[in-house]
Amino acid sequence: MNITKICCIGAGYVGGPTMAVIAKKNPNIKVTIVDINADRIAAWNDEDVSKLPIYEPGLAEIVQETRHKNLFFSTEIDKAIDESEMIFISVNTPTKTYGKGKGMAADLKYIELCARNIADVAKTDKIVVEKSTLPVRTAEAIKSILHHTGNKINFHILSNPEFLAEGTAVNDLLYPDRVLIGGESIDAIESLASVYGSWVPDDKILRTNLWSSELSKLTANAFLAQRVSSINSISELCEQTGADVNEVAKAIGLDSRIGPKFLKASVGFGGSCFQKDILNLVYIARSYDLNEVADYWEQVIIMNDHQKRRFADRLIKTLYNTVSGKKIAILGWAFKKDTNDTRESAAIYVADHLLSEQAQISIFDPKVPCEKVLIDLNYLNTRTEKENKSATECHQDPYEAVKDAHAVAVLTEWDEFKSYDWKAIYNKMKKPAFIFDGRNLLNKDEMNAIGFEYHAIGQ
Repeated sequence: MNITKICCIGAGYVGGPTMAVIAKKNPNIKVTIVDINADRIAAWNDEDVSKLPIYEPGLAEIVQETRHKNLFFSTEIDKAIDESEMIFISVNTPTKTYGKGKGMAADLKYIELCARNIADVAKTDKIVVEKSTLPVRTAEAIKSILHHTGNKINFHILSNPEFLAEGTAVNDLLYPDRVLIGGESIDAIESLASVYGSWVPDDKILRTNLWSSELSKLTANAFLAQRVSSINSISELCEQTGADVNEVAKAIGLDSRIGPKFLKASVGFGGSCFQKDILNLVYIARSYDLNEVADYWEQVIIMNDHQKRRFADRLIKTLYNTVSGKKIAILGWAFKKDTNDTRESAAIYVADHLLSEQAQISIFDPKVPCEKVLIDLNYLNTRTEKENKSATECHQDPYEAVKDAHAVAVLTEWDEFKSYDWKAIYNKMKKPAFIFDGRNLLNKDEMNAIGFEYHAIGQ
């Protein structure tokens, strides 16, 4: 099938950048991104591209170039479904917070709603592409819903998982390691391959069956997260033995069998995918009574949670075993640099732990708005919204955030933090002035020379 019209349901961190790049590289294809969230669509359509709902380096320029030409953002979901030959499903698949599988299984209600909506609206044959991160065999459920509409329309289901890293998503899309397409219909697979083929070499477009494609996505994230938890476990040992985790990571990373990527010790991984996908893997394994497999992968999550608690506890212990009434400045709320995404950010859990110890929290992040900070804390339901608000303040100026603070916790690796006037920051803080570097971002010798008591992960 020659694709001329694509619809993407979901204008989030995956759908937005992916469709923008597809539109840029396929000027002959009309790409429409739809979402039920009218405010989000309005933000995508804002003339000022600095106000896009998602921050990714390079994304604003691509949206500016393609929007209203062959890239469109709309709330008219049914219209876009009806007109399109290919439909991407790119909606949220959070971990269940209720019922069977609570805390582990993916909540597929939004995926099912999309499938039913497509079934109700479609009048012609469609290729339906899973773009959300999904547990294995979800395609079977989508197929069942679509194939039982009774209207004799042919639906071809494909799995096309994304392998984007937030902060580098546009570059990852433009120069992917691989594009994975799983499906049963060769014609449908080649239709999608031709869309990517406008800029991706064919030897980087991998064709598999549906189940292999779905499992490959979960496995890739599990392996990456495992590396982070592995080096973080060694960081704790380094702190007790006098070793330096950065030196250890460099030494093992030079081994060609291991390589240097994802060996950066930190306060812990965050983001929408790693934890969710591993929990999915654990749930799937347990559902097949593969308990040893489940236990193995669950330990990656256990280690990550331990690292966040350990960081906060080390801060409290160093500040004479109490932070009650003390101001702690947090630099960075996003889960990583070059994104405004805060999902599962380590900063949320460190701050929550400190608030439970009656600390006063002061926060600065260059891309995360203040209202998002309170939304993230309130979501945990650890205390009342009023209590969170009274103990938390946000600033648009980092130098205001650190004023009269007893300690600074660096929780996101924003490059700009390295260029701050740390002497001026030191002068604004209570003495002794502490830095707890959760990303090993700053220079230890420079911070000590200024007068800080500097504490880093794995040192």
